[in-house]
Amino acid sequence: MAARPLEGKVAVVTGATTGIGNAIAMAFAQEGAAVAIDYHSEKTRSGAINMVEAIKASGGRALCVQADVSNVEDVRQLIQHAIGEFGGLDIMVNNAGIEHQLPFVGTPLEVWQQVLAVNLTGVWIGAQEAARKMISAGKGGRIINVSSVHEDLPMPGNAAYCATKGGVRMLMRTIAVELAADRITVNNIAPGAVDTPIDAPTKADPEKYAALLHEIPLGRMGQPAEIGGLAVFLASDAAAYITGSTYVIDGGLMRSSGAL
Repeated sequence: MAARPLEGKVAVVTGATTGIGNAIAMAFAQEGAAVAIDYHSEKTRSGAINMVEAIKASGGRALCVQADVSNVEDVRQLIQHAIGEFGGLDIMVNNAGIEHQLPFVGTPLEVWQQVLAVNLTGVWIGAQEAARKMISAGKGGRIINVSSVHEDLPMPGNAAYCATKGGVRMLMRTIAVELAADRITVNNIAPGAVDTPIDAPTKADPEKYAALLHEIPLGRMGQPAEIGGLAVFLASDAAAYITGSTYVIDGGLMRSSGAL
């Protein structure tokens, strides 16, 4: 039986209670990694506990910790729990994100600040805290940020979200160069339309859904497990020579679409 690609690795995945983050955490566990996930509030606690139980039931290792990714002490504790329980940190996945679709001129400053805090500051904190631990351990590591096609593709009515994802792109490119000497790779995954709860309203509207599928050459939404598979590859030894890049996984959307 072939060794699993993440056997013996320790990963932290933020925003893993639903959608893409859930798929990444489950894929990591299936491929041999011990996984630490966060949950933001009591509302998502039960989902996190269920995930941990499911991973353990299938023979994997997992834990969950309450953490706000925009709070440095919370992220520090999340990472420390992973290290304390599993003995190290090899992979950091900054996946947690939010959006509020509003016209630019009608977006309150507090909405901008909230989206910025989670989507960009949260990635900064997660990457920085993970990098510090990886450098101290001296074994290298992987930092993977879940960005979006909207790190490059405009989306009118979603300026705050797009701005933060564009920021994640340049943050990734810059720190990939800085951290390369410590054998820490940094890459982004940029999904397009994926069949997750955040896209449920679009899927439920036949007209909007048909318009979306028309823009995607492969004619369908992506599945969370497909994002999980890409994350496993980028976290594995097979991707040891890959850093500073965004991996778009969008069914061809960016090659055919106007602004959505």
